[in-house]
Amino acid sequence: MPEGHSVHRIANQFAASFVGDTVAVSSPQGRFADGATRIDGARMVDAKAVGKQMFLEFDNGLFLHVHLGLYGSWDFAGDFSLDPTTKSSKGRMGQTNQRGTVVDEAGEDSWTSIGAPRRSRLVRVGKPLSAARMRMAEQEKQEDDVDLEGFPPEPVGAVRVRLLAETVVADLRGPTKCEVLDAAEVDAAIAKLGPDPLVDSPKKGSDRFFERVHKTRTAIGLLLMDQSVVSGIGNVYRAEMLFRARLNPHTPGKDVPEETVRALWKDWTKLLRSGVELGQMMTMDGLSKADYRKALARRDDRHWVYHREGLPCRVCGTHITMEEAAGRKLYWCPVCQA
Repeated sequence: MPEGHSVHRIANQFAASFVGDTVAVSSPQGRFADGATRIDGARMVDAKAVGKQMFLEFDNGLFLHVHLGLYGSWDFAGDFSLDPTTKSSKGRMGQTNQRGTVVDEAGEDSWTSIGAPRRSRLVRVGKPLSAARMRMAEQEKQEDDVDLEGFPPEPVGAVRVRLLAETVVADLRGPTKCEVLDAAEVDAAIAKLGPDPLVDSPKKGSDRFFERVHKTRTAIGLLLMDQSVVSGIGNVYRAEMLFRARLNPHTPGKDVPEETVRALWKDWTKLLRSGVELGQMMTMDGLSKADYRKALARRDDRHWVYHREGLPCRVCGTHITMEEAAGRKLYWCPVCQA
């Protein structure tokens, strides 16, 4: 499932490509025909993410609410602009000021896609309308880059929603949630979510997070994955944040010191901003330029504990432990996080 940085990047892409334009909305698959009719022909005026949820606002007072879930994805095609965080890099990788292309072997790459796919299609910026295509999702099979014939291209597969502006089209497939809401319903949906560092102010976000963590004895390792406690954290960020804090994932929320809770919020703010910029979940600090470039290309080289079951801890050498926690895999070091 896409973590928070991916959804913010997708919202940024909509802001760059659709906001300000009148949009033709349809449901080629047919399952969203009634919802599409309600926003068809309206002008998109805003695009924002809160955690793993995205809200596209139209000038008729309605919103398209999308939660990609495990299988959802967006395809963009046409003459679109990359979102500013990607476009501004012009092939420069993050904060290293290294020019050139570093392609992540797993497809989680900031230049060829901004949605952290497992496999990505090549983005060809500056080509004619028929040549640009981009997939934004959590999982994607490797495909050859093929020129699109004409614009808009014919829908491929079970497209739940198609958003079509003058020069760009976005197709949504397989979301967990796709619905049209009014402003009051959007407010109610957001009220159920925990704070998001890119939405809440630093103090308000930190206060809300501390309040929700400290009122329960639920383990902190479960609380970080609870979207009503904090928005956007998934399995990768959960494991990495707990290790970076040297915090035992089984510690009850009430027993985590306040300074540690607020430090977790500060770290989540840092990691989320980095993820939006890079398009990758880079959670290791202090890397040399060579190691940083290596980590951009290979996921196994940019995490402390995630997906490292049985391998030695990068700090103490103890084998990393993996256990099931509420149906998800939790990775941690039993010594560093004792």
